[in-house]
Amino acid sequence: MKRIIQLVLLVVIVVLAYFLTTSIMTPITFKREYEKRKAVVVEKLKDIRTIQVHYKTAKGYFAESFDSLIDFYNNEQIKVVRQIGSMDDSLAVAEGRVKRDTISIPVKDTIFNHRENFNINKIGDVPFVDAKFKLQTKMYMTPSRIEVPLFEASVHNNVFLSGLDAQEIVNLNDKQEKMNRFPGLKVGDVNQPNNNAGNWE
Repeated sequence: MKRIIQLVLLVVIVVLAYFLTTSIMTPITFKREYEKRKAVVVEKLKDIRTIQVHYKTAKGYFAESFDSLIDFYNNEQIKVVRQIGSMDDSLAVAEGRVKRDTISIPVKDTIFNHRENFNINKIGDVPFVDAKFKLQTKMYMTPSRIEVPLFEASVHNNVFLSGLDAQEIVNLNDKQEKMNRFPGLKVGDVNQPNNNAGNWE
Protein backbone atom coordinates (compact mmCIF):
# COMPACT_ATOMS: atom_id res chain seq x y z
CA MET A 1 0.00 0.00 0.00
CA LYS A 2 2.82 2.34 0.91
CA ARG A 3 4.48 1.68 -2.46
CA ILE A 4 1.25 2.46 -4.34
CA ILE A 5 0.94 5.77 -2.48
CA GLN A 6 4.55 6.61 -3.35
CA LEU A 7 3.89 5.86 -7.05
CA VAL A 8 0.75 7.99 -7.04
CA LEU A 9 2.64 10.85 -5.41
CA LEU A 10 5.42 10.49 -7.95
CA VAL A 11 2.91 10.70 -10.82
CA VAL A 12 1.27 13.75 -9.21
CA ILE A 13 4.67 15.44 -8.82
CA VAL A 14 5.58 14.74 -12.47
CA VAL A 15 2.22 16.06 -13.69
CA LEU A 16 2.47 19.19 -11.54
CA ALA A 17 6.05 19.78 -12.71
CA TYR A 18 4.89 19.48 -16.33
CA PHE A 19 2.07 22.00 -15.89
CA LEU A 20 4.33 24.37 -13.97
CA THR A 21 6.97 24.24 -16.70
CA THR A 22 4.33 24.70 -19.39
CA SER A 23 2.79 27.68 -17.60
CA ILE A 24 6.22 29.32 -17.41
CA MET A 25 7.38 28.47 -20.92
CA THR A 26 4.16 29.23 -22.84
CA PRO A 27 4.35 33.04 -22.42
CA ILE A 28 8.09 32.99 -23.15
CA THR A 29 7.65 30.89 -26.29
CA PHE A 30 4.71 33.06 -27.39
CA LYS A 31 6.61 36.31 -26.92
CA ARG A 32 9.60 34.99 -28.88
CA GLU A 33 7.39 33.88 -31.81
CA TYR A 34 5.34 37.09 -31.62
CA GLU A 35 8.46 39.26 -31.94
CA LYS A 36 9.72 37.14 -34.84
CA ARG A 37 6.43 37.39 -36.76
CA LYS A 38 5.96 41.06 -35.89
CA ALA A 39 9.36 41.99 -37.38
CA VAL A 40 8.54 40.31 -40.72
CA VAL A 41 4.99 41.74 -40.87
CA VAL A 42 6.28 45.25 -40.08
CA GLU A 43 8.73 45.04 -43.00
CA LYS A 44 5.85 44.03 -45.29
CA LEU A 45 3.75 46.97 -44.08
CA LYS A 46 6.69 49.30 -44.74
CA ASP A 47 6.82 47.96 -48.32
CA ILE A 48 3.10 48.66 -48.74
CA ARG A 49 3.64 52.19 -47.42
CA THR A 50 6.56 52.79 -49.79
CA ILE A 51 4.64 51.82 -52.91
CA GLN A 52 1.48 53.61 -51.74
CA VAL A 53 3.43 56.86 -51.27
CA HIS A 54 4.86 56.55 -54.81
CA TYR A 55 1.38 55.76 -56.13
CA LYS A 56 -0.07 58.88 -54.48
CA THR A 57 2.79 61.03 -55.76
CA ALA A 58 2.03 59.87 -59.29
CA LYS A 59 -1.77 59.95 -59.14
CA GLY A 60 -2.78 62.24 -56.30
CA TYR A 61 -4.57 59.53 -54.32
CA PHE A 62 -3.84 56.12 -52.79
CA ALA A 63 -4.52 52.78 -54.45
CA GLU A 64 -7.72 51.08 -53.27
CA SER A 65 -6.50 47.55 -53.96
CA PHE A 66 -3.34 45.49 -54.11
CA ASP A 67 -4.11 44.73 -57.76
CA SER A 68 -3.80 48.46 -58.48
CA LEU A 69 -0.45 48.60 -56.68
CA ILE A 70 0.81 45.56 -58.60
CA ASP A 71 -0.26 47.08 -61.93
CA PHE A 72 1.34 50.41 -61.00
CA TYR A 73 4.63 48.70 -60.09
CA ASN A 74 4.74 46.55 -63.23
CA ASN A 75 3.48 48.96 -65.88
CA GLU A 76 3.83 52.60 -64.92
CA GLN A 77 6.54 55.21 -64.63
CA ILE A 78 7.39 57.89 -62.10
CA LYS A 79 9.11 61.20 -62.62
CA VAL A 80 12.58 61.64 -61.12
CA VAL A 81 14.57 64.89 -60.99
CA ARG A 82 18.12 64.38 -62.24
CA GLN A 83 20.83 66.90 -61.43
CA ILE A 84 24.02 67.38 -63.40
CA GLY A 85 26.71 69.13 -61.37
CA SER A 86 26.61 70.29 -57.76
CA MET A 87 24.66 73.21 -56.30
CA ASP A 88 27.51 73.52 -53.76
CA ASP A 89 29.87 74.50 -56.58
CA SER A 90 29.18 78.26 -56.78
CA LEU A 91 31.39 78.71 -59.85
CA ALA A 92 29.56 75.94 -61.76
CA VAL A 93 26.22 77.46 -60.73
CA ALA A 94 27.34 80.94 -61.84
CA GLU A 95 28.52 79.59 -65.18
CA GLY A 96 25.26 77.70 -65.68
CA ARG A 97 26.91 74.27 -65.65
CA VAL A 98 24.56 72.91 -63.00
CA LYS A 99 21.39 71.62 -64.58
CA ARG A 100 18.29 69.75 -63.50
CA ASP A 101 15.90 67.86 -65.66
CA THR A 102 12.96 65.57 -65.03
CA ILE A 103 12.99 62.08 -66.49
CA SER A 104 10.48 59.23 -66.34
CA ILE A 105 11.66 55.85 -65.02
CA PRO A 106 9.67 52.60 -64.71
CA VAL A 107 8.48 52.17 -61.13
CA LYS A 108 10.04 48.70 -60.89
CA ASP A 109 13.44 50.20 -61.70
CA THR A 110 13.27 52.68 -58.82
CA ILE A 111 11.81 50.95 -55.74
CA PHE A 112 12.63 47.48 -54.42
CA ASN A 113 14.93 46.86 -57.41
CA HIS A 114 17.82 46.19 -55.00
CA ARG A 115 15.92 43.33 -53.34
CA GLU A 116 16.69 40.01 -55.04
CA ASN A 117 13.75 38.07 -53.64
CA PHE A 118 11.15 40.84 -53.82
CA ASN A 119 7.89 39.66 -55.43
CA ILE A 120 5.35 42.42 -56.10
CA ASN A 121 2.62 39.82 -56.65
CA LYS A 122 2.83 38.95 -52.93
CA ILE A 123 2.66 42.55 -51.69
CA GLY A 124 -0.75 41.95 -50.08
CA ASP A 125 0.06 38.57 -48.52
CA VAL A 126 0.42 38.36 -44.74
CA PRO A 127 3.59 36.41 -43.83
CA PHE A 128 3.29 33.07 -41.98
CA VAL A 129 -0.42 32.60 -42.73
CA ASP A 130 -2.75 32.24 -45.72
CA ALA A 131 -4.35 35.69 -45.51
CA LYS A 132 -4.29 39.19 -47.03
CA PHE A 133 -3.69 42.53 -45.38
CA LYS A 134 -6.79 44.70 -45.09
CA LEU A 135 -6.35 47.74 -47.34
CA GLN A 136 -8.56 50.83 -46.97
CA THR A 137 -8.54 54.33 -48.47
CA LYS A 138 -10.55 57.44 -47.70
CA MET A 139 -10.76 61.11 -48.55
CA TYR A 140 -10.56 62.92 -45.22
CA MET A 141 -12.07 66.39 -44.79
CA THR A 142 -9.92 68.63 -42.59
CA PRO A 143 -11.45 71.30 -40.31
CA SER A 144 -10.42 73.85 -42.95
CA ARG A 145 -12.48 71.92 -45.55
CA ILE A 146 -9.50 70.50 -47.44
CA GLU A 147 -9.74 66.92 -48.67
CA VAL A 148 -6.73 64.77 -47.80
CA PRO A 149 -6.29 61.24 -49.18
CA LEU A 150 -5.60 58.64 -46.49
CA PHE A 151 -4.81 54.93 -46.56
CA GLU A 152 -4.49 52.16 -44.03
CA ALA A 153 -3.08 48.62 -44.33
CA SER A 154 -3.63 46.36 -41.34
CA VAL A 155 -3.68 42.84 -39.98
CA HIS A 156 -5.32 41.71 -36.73
CA ASN A 157 -3.36 39.76 -34.12
CA ASN A 158 -5.81 36.87 -34.58
CA VAL A 159 -4.68 36.60 -38.21
CA PHE A 160 -0.88 36.94 -38.24
CA LEU A 161 -0.49 35.07 -34.95
CA SER A 162 -2.76 32.23 -36.05
CA GLY A 163 -1.52 28.84 -34.79
CA LEU A 164 0.07 30.24 -31.62
CA ASP A 165 -1.36 29.83 -28.11
CA ALA A 166 -4.99 31.03 -28.26
CA GLN A 167 -5.10 32.33 -24.68
CA GLU A 168 -1.92 34.36 -25.16
CA ILE A 169 -3.46 35.99 -28.26
CA VAL A 170 -6.62 36.81 -26.25
CA ASN A 171 -4.43 38.34 -23.51
CA LEU A 172 -2.50 40.42 -26.05
CA ASN A 173 -5.70 41.69 -27.71
CA ASP A 174 -7.18 42.59 -24.33
CA LYS A 175 -4.05 44.47 -23.29
CA GLN A 176 -3.92 46.50 -26.51
CA GLU A 177 -7.66 47.26 -26.52
CA LYS A 178 -7.47 48.52 -22.91
CA MET A 179 -4.79 50.95 -24.12
CA ASN A 180 -7.16 52.05 -26.94
CA ARG A 181 -4.78 50.58 -29.51
CA PHE A 182 -5.55 48.52 -32.58
CA PRO A 183 -5.09 44.82 -31.65
CA GLY A 184 -2.68 44.08 -34.44
CA LEU A 185 -0.27 45.87 -36.76
CA LYS A 186 -1.15 48.66 -39.16
CA VAL A 187 0.35 51.48 -41.17
CA GLY A 188 -1.53 54.67 -42.00
CA ASP A 189 -4.96 55.57 -40.65
CA VAL A 190 -8.23 56.23 -42.47
CA ASN A 191 -9.75 58.04 -39.48
CA GLN A 192 -7.19 60.81 -39.17
CA PRO A 193 -3.99 61.98 -40.89
CA ASN A 194 -0.92 60.46 -39.21
CA ASN A 195 1.74 60.94 -41.90
CA ASN A 196 1.37 57.26 -42.85
CA ALA A 197 2.95 56.14 -39.57
CA GLY A 198 2.92 52.55 -38.38
CA ASN A 199 1.45 51.75 -34.97
CA TRP A 200 4.75 50.11 -34.00
CA GLU A 201 6.65 53.40 -34.48
